[in-house]
Formats: sequence, structure tokens, C-alpha cells
Amino acid sequence: MFETYNAASDLIDRNLPHRAAKIAFIDDAGSYSFGELSERVDRFAGYLRGLGIGQEARLVLCLEDGIDFVVAALGAIKAGVVPVMLNPLLTSVDYEYLLDDCRAVALVVSDAPWAALAPIREARPFLKHVLFAGEAFAEALALATPQREAAPTLADEPCLWQYSSGSTGRPKGTIHLHGSIAALTELYPRQILDLTADDVTFSAAKLFFGYGFGNGLIFPLATGATAILMAERPTPAAVFARLRAHRPTVFYGVPTLYNSMLASPDLPMAEASTLRLCTSAGEALPADLGERWRARFGIDILDGIGSTEMFHIFLSNRPGDVCYGTTGRPLDGFELAILDEAGAPVSVGEVGELHIKGPTAASGYWARRETSQQTFLGAWTRSGDKFRQDADGRYVYCGRSDDMLKVSGIYVSPFEVESALISHPDVAEAAVVGWLDAAGLVKPKAFVVLATETGARDMAAELKAHAKACLAPYKYPRWFEFLEALPKTATGKIERYKLRMRE
Repeated sequence: MFETYNAASDLIDRNLPHRAAKIAFIDDAGSYSFGELSERVDRFAGYLRGLGIGQEARLVLCLEDGIDFVVAALGAIKAGVVPVMLNPLLTSVDYEYLLDDCRAVALVVSDAPWAALAPIREARPFLKHVLFAGEAFAEALALATPQREAAPTLADEPCLWQYSSGSTGRPKGTIHLHGSIAALTELYPRQILDLTADDVTFSAAKLFFGYGFGNGLIFPLATGATAILMAERPTPAAVFARLRAHRPTVFYGVPTLYNSMLASPDLPMAEASTLRLCTSAGEALPADLGERWRARFGIDILDGIGSTEMFHIFLSNRPGDVCYGTTGRPLDGFELAILDEAGAPVSVGEVGELHIKGPTAASGYWARRETSQQTFLGAWTRSGDKFRQDADGRYVYCGRSDDMLKVSGIYVSPFEVESALISHPDVAEAAVVGWLDAAGLVKPKAFVVLATETGARDMAAELKAHAKACLAPYKYPRWFEFLEALPKTATGKIERYKLRMRE
């Protein structure tokens, strides 16, 4: 594509003037109409122009979810500036690397992450401007001259960056194009969610990464829906408060959160819920968890998978076509292939690496030419995820390529073993990694968080017997370690590499 296209201008303008007075976003401080949002976006674009920040420069957003995040992201994109979205829960060491890597000239930051950013701010060679969310942000908008015309960006030029949350190594700046946002608006929100202007949506997944950014920003603007934004950590109590106060119709979560919600004594009754649809991504959804949710609320959780490299979900269960334990079928517009280590297609039922072809793929990683060439193979993108396809054409997740275990010469999916363990009533969470036995051979080891006080019971023996009853003989965990919590990324994914490093 070489045509002029600005994603922010498109997302805003499609709701004007016929929805100017309709509420677009609700955050912890108030509500904002589409018309008010448009004015704020224009003023932030003007603020950046007033600072002399030109097209293609990079702006870091290190913000909790709220209207300032939405305005800063869209205002930057409208001005042709590239927002780089960072997790606001990182350390000073993390931010030092990320700011130097992306070479951002400006930063918009919430108070909470500033404690980690302040000690390193002066030593950053590229960072010239810092704007704080809240009162300072509002004052900057009030003083700015609105920029009504969008920058003449191209559909194929960088629109925004998101950093990968890979389980090992340094995060990689993943570059998404303006045209990818245009494509995304016609995919998941239309095909799977069937979103309309009558919907109120709530994403517990945060805006700084792809799943949350699509859920909480792109999709409501694309369809005219209203979105709820929450700054605090998505605990069950915080989620329940928003469900009661704002009565959303669509909820986006992750398996760990759904499990915690079901375990909470404050879980609302089904008749108090206004939800028509729930979705899950970030990690595979255990079948038992989906079934328990459906039994409680009478609605399904639509499990799907996306990636930073593909921007959002490309494979999902659908309303009326849910099969727990699978990740469903590809969205229209995507092609999928499961390939073996030699790059040849595998047979139905065999495990291989998933490759994706579709319109939302990133253009590459920033300053990572060799890694980009290994991941982005022409029109196809390597996912790094192991899958198999069942006889009905559904895709079944088998773990990350570097998480798969080969036990007795046969691949074992850690997710399959985890799903068996979590079906035990006393298990809240489980993670399985490969561990060497006395002979130096790999066998499964389970790290378990218990849901209940089990007293003097021998839970290792009990869970071993439970796993043997659910799985093929070679798949059961040989060792068990009980933890208070599993190590996870900010997006809720289990950091198995940290478990593998435990002595």
C-alpha cells in the first residue's frame, strides 16, 4: 500500500458527527464522549507539534489505563509521531534499556512508574521532554493549538511500537503499520465479537500490549461501542466493582484472572451479570476452567490466540462453535500452516510449529535484522507456538516451541499436563517444565499453587495419582513443588524459564 492513510484520524472520524455526544470511554475519573475525545486528540497532536516533535519521531507512553493513554496514543498517531507503549510496572533497569533502544524523544508517564524512571531520566541521551498524566496533561491540552488535519502518513509506514514479552532475552520493538489497524477493525471485532454501538466493553488486559490495545481502544472506536478503562491491577475485587458499576456486555480477560474470579467468594450470581460474551487470550484456556465458567454464568469464554507480531487474535473459538481444550478456527482473512522442523506440513493430529499469513503482521523488529528474518518469512510469520489440528479442523495448543518436552522420545505439551492438574479441586494454578532425572533424561516437573488449605494430606502423591488417571503414562509429573504464586509476565503469561532456573 502506498496510499495516504492515518489510523487515528480514521478511528475518530468514523464516529463523527453522528455519535459526537455518545460516551466513548469511561475511566476511573469520569466519562468522555466521542466529540470530547476528538478535541483532546487534536490538542495533543498540536501539543507535540508545538514541541517541535516531527513525523516519525518516537514517543514513549508509560501510562496506567485511562483517558490520557487513549488521547496520547491517538494524538501521537494523528501527528505522525510513533507511540511506543511500555508496561508501567517495570524496573529502572528495564526502562533504561527500552528508552535507549527506541530512542524516544518524549515520554508521557503516570505517577506510579515515574519512581522507576526518575533515577535514569537525566542520563538518557535522546529523551528531551517529559509530560505527566493527570493535571499536567490536562494543562498541556488546554494550552495547545489543536491540529485538525492529520499528518499525511502512509498505510505502510510505522504507526506504533509494542515490545515483545518474550520469555528469554531482551524485548524486541515490534513495528506495526497504519494499514494494520485498518485491517484489524474488520477482523476480530466483527467476525467474533459482533460488536455494535450498543455494547459496553471492559478489558482487564491492559492497553500497553496488543490484546488490551485492540480490546480497549481500537475495537470500541471501530464500532462505536463504549469502553471501560481501569487503572488498577485487575484483581477479582476490582473487576467485580466495574461489572457492577458499568454493566458491560463484553468482557476480555486471561485464564489466570477467570480462575481467580471463580475462586472468589464475591463472585456475582449469573442473574446479576449483563455479559453476553467473554473472551480469553494471553495463555491457553484450560477446558475445565471454561466449563466451570459456562456452568456458573450460562455463557462461554471464547478462547483465542494472538501475538505481538500479529497485533491481535487470528485464531479463536466463536459464539455457537466453542470446543474447550481447543483454540478454535482461523479468522477469515488469515491462513494457517502447521510445519515440522524441516518446514514441511504435518499430518492431522501431529504437532508442529504454527505459521500465520494475514494482514495484521508487523513489518519487523526494530534494529533486529537477523531476528526479523527468522520470524517474518515473506508473507508468513512464525509464531513460536506448537499446535496440532484435530479431525474437526480445530487447532489445539501444545505449548511454546521452547517449552515442549520430549519425554521417552515423545513430545509432551506442558499445557496438557497443567490442564490435568488444574482440574483437581485443590489446585488453583499449575506450571510444568522439563527437569532432568538422575540419568540426565527430561521428565515433567510441576509447580503448583494450591487453592485450599490441605492440612497433612500428601498432595504430591495425590496429584501424581490424579495426573496418571488423566494422562498417558509417560506424561505425569515426576516431581512437585508447591509455591504461593507462579512467576508471570505483566500480560499474565507464566515465566517457565524462571521455574527452570530454580535449584
